[in-house]
This record gives sequence, structure tokens and C-alpha cells, in this order.
Amino acid sequence: MALTERFWEHKSLDQMNTEEWEALCDGCAKCCLNKFIDDDEDEGPTAVLHDNEQVHYTNIACRYLNSHKCECTQYSQRTVLVPDCIALTKDNLKDIFFMPTSCAYRRLHEGRGLPHWHPLLNDGKKSLMHKKQMSVRNKTISELDVNMDDFEDFIVRWPLNDLD
Repeated sequence: MALTERFWEHKSLDQMNTEEWEALCDGCAKCCLNKFIDDDEDEGPTAVLHDNEQVHYTNIACRYLNSHKCECTQYSQRTVLVPDCIALTKDNLKDIFFMPTSCAYRRLHEGRGLPHWHPLLNDGKKSLMHKKQMSVRNKTISELDVNMDDFEDFIVRWPLNDLD
């Protein structure tokens, strides 16, 4: 089934079918980064504050992420293999504070529209997204190669970038 042109502009997230919902994912893979939440109320330059909790992004990626392709190598089994992996759905969309602000689902949920670099606005190609540095491509280290006790050494700001 072919996608209706610019379907996201005339359908709410709740109205979208499965194919439209999946097409919204820009494939940036920022959701595959390890994030840490703490209850320190002082928002720093590397965190997003939400309900008195800070979300810190790291460049530590899930072991199943192919960071060059920005794809999960175990996508269909990801939530079984990684219990903390969250499959984003219409039902849990209201709880996406941990998703980066550039996430298409979050942007549409917040009424901000898709950014100009989104693949749906570029013939389905991810090249502009990569060129604008909006993906994790070649910026990560596998969790298999990191001592997780040292996660503070891997906190980064770049996942918080949100270009329109």
C-alpha cells in the first residue's frame, strides 16, 4: 500500500495506520543510545529536565545497533533481547519524554511538524539527516566495549540537537 502524500499533515498520530506510523521513524537511532535518568533538579547542558528528573544521553549504543546504518540488527526481537527497549506505540506516546526532541513522533505529538531533513521530506532518503548530523551514524560506542560504571565519561550533548 502506498503512503498518502504528506499524510502526517492531515492525520493525527492516533489516525495513522501501521505503515504510516512506521514511516514516521526517521531512522536516526538516537533512541538506541543508553540514557540515564536522575532526580537532580538542576538541568545541565547535557540533560533534558522532565518532572524533576534529568535525562542524560550518552554515546553508548545498544549492542544490537549497527551505527553506520542506524539500524537495529535484531529489530523484530529487540524488546525480548533488551527488556529496557521500548517499542513506541500510540498508547505509550504520552510518556516519550526520554525521546530526543528531534524524534518525529515527539515533534508531531507536540505539534511541531517534521524537520526539513526528515526522510519523508527527502524522497525517503536519510542522506540529508546524516549530513545535518541528526543521526548516530559513526558517533557511538557499543555497550559491549564500555564499563557501564564509567557512564558519566560518555555523556554527550549532540543527541539533543533539534534542527528545523
